[in-house]
Amino acid sequence: MRLPLLALGALAAPSVAHVVHPRDDGQCKQTTVAILGAGMAGVAAAQTLHNASMDDFMILEYRDQIGGRAWHVPFGEDEEGKPYIIEMGCNWVQGLGVPGGPQNPVWTLAQVYNLSTVYSNYSNVSTYNQDGYKDYSYLMDLYDDIYDTAAAQAGVMLSDNLQDQTAKTGLAMAGWRPKEHDMEAQAVDWWEWDFEDAYTPLESSFIFGIAGNNLTENGFSDEDNFVIDQRGFNTLIHGMASTFLKPNDTRLRLNSQVTNISYSDSGVTVHSSDGSCVQAEYAITTFSLGVLQNAAIDFSPALPQWKQESIQGFTMATYTKIFLQFNETFWPSETQFLLYADPYARGYYPLFQSLSTEGFFPGSNMIFVTVTEQYAWRAERQSDEQTQAEIMAVLRKMFPDVDVPDPIHFLYPRWTTEPWAYGTYSNWPPSTSLEMHENLRANTGRLWFAGEATSPTYFGFLHGAWFEGRAAGREIGALLNGTCHANTTCHGRKHYERLHGTTPLADYSAVDGWTANSFYDFNDD
Repeated sequence: MRLPLLALGALAAPSVAHVVHPRDDGQCKQTTVAILGAGMAGVAAAQTLHNASMDDFMILEYRDQIGGRAWHVPFGEDEEGKPYIIEMGCNWVQGLGVPGGPQNPVWTLAQVYNLSTVYSNYSNVSTYNQDGYKDYSYLMDLYDDIYDTAAAQAGVMLSDNLQDQTAKTGLAMAGWRPKEHDMEAQAVDWWEWDFEDAYTPLESSFIFGIAGNNLTENGFSDEDNFVIDQRGFNTLIHGMASTFLKPNDTRLRLNSQVTNISYSDSGVTVHSSDGSCVQAEYAITTFSLGVLQNAAIDFSPALPQWKQESIQGFTMATYTKIFLQFNETFWPSETQFLLYADPYARGYYPLFQSLSTEGFFPGSNMIFVTVTEQYAWRAERQSDEQTQAEIMAVLRKMFPDVDVPDPIHFLYPRWTTEPWAYGTYSNWPPSTSLEMHENLRANTGRLWFAGEATSPTYFGFLHGAWFEGRAAGREIGALLNGTCHANTTCHGRKHYERLHGTTPLADYSAVDGWTANSFYDFNDD
């Protein structure tokens, strides 16, 4: 298999450079680059530095394992009593790529490390309401046609430097106007938008919501694969780390809860809850947007106003999968997705995905339901028993002619209470400009920021975290060796003290990928 050029750097063989271990200089350990977080962005940054023969770095990770929001747990049991491995966090490789063309680097890694995945067939969906099965799939076809019109209009708006609007407004102007009382149309609205963005169209940017999805689906491909690997999705991140970390490598500190970061134009000092500290010439924080928004870290000096406004200006979604295992598969096992239109509430346990379907875990009798935002928060605040009872009431409405049993296993995460995440992934809210996002991405002194939220082209996606970790590693490497590349000055990233509302695309040429073509099919002839 010929690897795409964008992935070659990440998968290069380890260099033979001498590993410089952190030095103890009095109270604080000394290193050149401190990397805060061992998720995809942090590990990609470290691997990039390593591939440039810069091995004097330390990675500080809050949890007892690497992987970040790529996180799995055992659940249920198979016929031999062995538990299945299910993903609490990211579950799809999205936008795989085409042979001989652009390829998602996460998909490249999936092939390198033989990750087991299954194609998600979004056409294989059955629709239900409170009375059982009812076919309203024609609404999906209608939405898809209207979306194409809306996407073209979003491209015009960006090219002409027009004011952004809500996705709800943009879709309505193209003809998609689901009535508030039409709960089947509201269910389709959730399926087509919230299922990806985890926020409603009213809470999402029209321009950047469409562009972000199109850059993945059209820049690579519109295929998504669901990860079923029993080693876990984070096998990819472990594989990346294995190219530069040795067993018990002292450059990786697990269970290290960062509490304070002091930064300046001459260096960064990082303090942890156990009283330890690390001094570095540069630092890369890969904390989630949720962690930054919840003021879980104290910064000294306080982050500048423009930085704080950018952090608070974007949104951190909550996307929760709730897993159930039964003693039988009472739903149609050949169906991947089951969409439910509740008679009273949009997004109330709206989507079930079968894991008993052929190619996934046939015979497992497992299914999971996805909830987002208000219903994800609601599930987090109530007991497992209450959530289970509500889900069972929905399933019994969907299958009125079946004696639906209670589950034998039940599990879901509570993302907004996890102090290392405070949510699942970022979303781009309406009327939030590229300038504001550039401020989110910009460094303060020698403190860099990286992660899926800082990706201007793939925000919210795991591959966005890969690209951003790689970019931060390259830029700091260039600053250290004095060979700043064309898109980086030796003073760091650009920011705006004063915002201008909209952002002319021509003024954002430093960021790769943003063109009017973000709204069109890159594969069209």
